[in-house]
Amino acid sequence: MCGIAGFCNPNINYLENEQKWKHILDNMNNIQKHRGPDEQNTFITNGCTFAHARLSIIDLKNGSQPMTRCFNNKKYTIVYNGEIYNSQELRDDLEKNNAIFSTTSDTEIILFGHLIYGQDFVKKLNGIFAYAIWDENNKTIFLYRDHIGIKPLFYTFNENNLIFSSEIKGLLQHPKIEAKLDYKGLCEIFGLGPAKTCGNGVFKNIFEVLPGHFIKMSKSEFYQTEYWKLKSKHHTDTFEETVEKTSFLIHDSIKRQMISDIPICTFLSGGVDSSIVTAICAKELNAVGSQLNTFSFDFKDNDIFFKSNSFQPSQDRPWVDIMVNHSNTNHTYLECNTNDLVSNLFNAVDARDLPCMADVESSLLYFCSKVSLKNKVALTGECADEIFGGYPWFYNQEMFNATTFPWSMDISHRKILLSDQAINSLPLDEYIQSAYESTISSTPKLYGESAQESRRREMAYLNLKWFMQNLLDRLDRTSMHSGLEARVPFADHRIIEYIWNVPWNMKCNDGIIKGLLRKASEKYLPKQVLYRKKSPYPKTYNPAYEKTLKNMTMDMISNNNSPILNFISRSKVKQFIKTPSNYTKPWYGQLMAGPQMLAYILQINYWLQKYKIYII
Repeated sequence: MCGIAGFCNPNINYLENEQKWKHILDNMNNIQKHRGPDEQNTFITNGCTFAHARLSIIDLKNGSQPMTRCFNNKKYTIVYNGEIYNSQELRDDLEKNNAIFSTTSDTEIILFGHLIYGQDFVKKLNGIFAYAIWDENNKTIFLYRDHIGIKPLFYTFNENNLIFSSEIKGLLQHPKIEAKLDYKGLCEIFGLGPAKTCGNGVFKNIFEVLPGHFIKMSKSEFYQTEYWKLKSKHHTDTFEETVEKTSFLIHDSIKRQMISDIPICTFLSGGVDSSIVTAICAKELNAVGSQLNTFSFDFKDNDIFFKSNSFQPSQDRPWVDIMVNHSNTNHTYLECNTNDLVSNLFNAVDARDLPCMADVESSLLYFCSKVSLKNKVALTGECADEIFGGYPWFYNQEMFNATTFPWSMDISHRKILLSDQAINSLPLDEYIQSAYESTISSTPKLYGESAQESRRREMAYLNLKWFMQNLLDRLDRTSMHSGLEARVPFADHRIIEYIWNVPWNMKCNDGIIKGLLRKASEKYLPKQVLYRKKSPYPKTYNPAYEKTLKNMTMDMISNNNSPILNFISRSKVKQFIKTPSNYTKPWYGQLMAGPQMLAYILQINYWLQKYKIYII
């Protein structure tokens, strides 16, 4: 994993005044050094520049970037962030087509693939990636992003300059780019946040390459092309065949994603998703005489303050213990206390470049920093709920039939702290509804499907494009902020393609939530873990945390220079602080309730100050 950046204008010879451009590239590299602490390099030529910060995972000695190769009188240069999991098959094919490799890195595979097959080579890749390729002969640049959008790639277009970076902070190092926010950005923050519209960078004129797309720019053209999308079709496999194929795809994806020249680990919550990943990884490593490192996350004193509710019915620790014994792993129990949680609230904003999931994000940031001290590659159970239908909005009828985002149904919760002026000036309701309806209208439909199954597709598509994308962003930024590469085997595009067309009565076999996933994993897990009721990522219930947030919020609104005061009401905030907390009515997802609302506005205030955002 790495950080990439650069800028391109085919009409500018960057070799002239080279030091000026190198200084900008160095700044873009340095601000993203956390993504690649092992090595930083730059590339400057006539028409294009690249910067690369490397985290060494594959071919530690020879995989340096930017990388340039020539083939059949063509010359290409690449900067790349990601991992390709079908590297060996691709390498074998390219060697048959006369490619001569000098490294074992997947970077060189992508480069030769484009030299031999052209811009559609991306369709052959199985992996997580964001990369830029410069075609020296034709003065053309390509920006690619993986099928699902697991790896980030932001860009902006300014005065014929295409500027790109793994993270928004990299773009802001370019002297032509300023941090600006218009009403659309404000609606993203206050109406949709911590999620954001796919492809939208929130800051004005900052965008993200869409998942499954690539951008091409030359002297004469600039366009974005979709190379992969979901297709709806009738599912013809029997349930037994579906279980068998699902089991194969899951095992194959996990095994492929274990590829690394350094030791891997897994995140283990004791839930079915992370337990499947852990069990398979442990089995593969045990077969070669190695023991898997695993890590679980919780909050100090949660055994005292935990409050069981419909969203979070049980604690994780007993289930983790079962899996550690079952898979014989070398386990580390990590805990986050209130001070760690609060101190990382603003670090999480730095990592994401946006207000984010409050303590749900700051805690993961803290945990990843601890995991990275022992391992640099981690496999996780993320995305299974979105793909296999594990969230309550897939089966709770009120949420299922909601004509808005089901994880954020009541807009009044979002407006509760906003000033009357902000409510009247920002079209939050219209913006949210437009975003929802745009996603619904773009859902791949299947002619002749029942209204119920059609709605199932809409719900699945909403989750893939919104909720899952937000969690993937959270995982990437919190892990890469400490130089930790987090992989998501369930988000293999082959799994998503196949499960997309499996009907609900198979996904929810025998009325069991994620019944297909559980059935396909019976040979890997103890029965009590396999059929454990879902409990999401842990959160703190310690009253000291909420008390600290209230004190911080009072300090914030007492400071007349706090930029958040342009949008919130002091009197509403004070009343909110006096009101007893309700952990059972989240305003986003399953975890973000009253305390997280305070943490979120604290993050917004910090973000507006730190990034010196100009409101237009």
